Amino acid sequence: MPTQIYRLKDGTRVPGTTTIIGKFKEAGGLIHWAWNLGMQGIDYNERRDKAADAGTLAHELVEAHIRGKQVDLSSYPADIRSKAEKAFAAFLEWAGGSKLEPRETELALISEKYRFGGCLDSMLVNGRLSLGDWKTSGGVYDDYLLQLAGYGLLWEENYPDQPLEGGFHLMRFGKMGGEFAHHWWAYDNPRMIAARKLFILYREAYDLKKDLAAKE
Repeated sequence: MPTQIYRLKDGTRVPGTTTIIGKFKEAGGLIHWAWNLGMQGIDYNERRDKAADAGTLAHELVEAHIRGKQVDLSSYPADIRSKAEKAFAAFLEWAGGSKLEPRETELALISEKYRFGGCLDSMLVNGRLSLGDWKTSGGVYDDYLLQLAGYGLLWEENYPDQPLEGGFHLMRFGKMGGEFAHHWWAYDNPRMIAARKLFILYREAYDLKKDLAAKE
């Protein structure tokens, strides 16, 4: 997927949500994971590629479902397909029970106030307006909350008359087994309040870091 380009009304190019977060992303967890595999004599590149298959496919199935598309499963091994399809079925069960209704998919928004952009999904969950995101990972990390917080800032600025009464939903698929898990935070959840504040600081630090690296 090509990189989305975000520009302010005056044409100035600004960074995206994930680009800002990526500047300050901690690599410690990944390094520790790779070190553990190395101590076991396992090539982390091989494990990473295999581990991602079931979760990535489940993720792809859900996004295709949301966007009314189809996924070609013929190139995936039977065990990977089986795990991904079980995760997809678990998602469908949750979606049906919570009356999930996609509203906007891949909606590109710009913040003139904070000077950044982002591409997000909005949805109705049990009739309440929410923002959602999909991840393939072994857990819930701070970066995910920061990303949702950034999306929340974008939504607030562009749709001030449509509050996110349903908060934030994270749909996560495990890397190895493709298992499905749903996580939810209210808009005024203390973690989300902290995430919004930290994202705003990251946005400011992003420019400062760029200025610091600039050659005289």
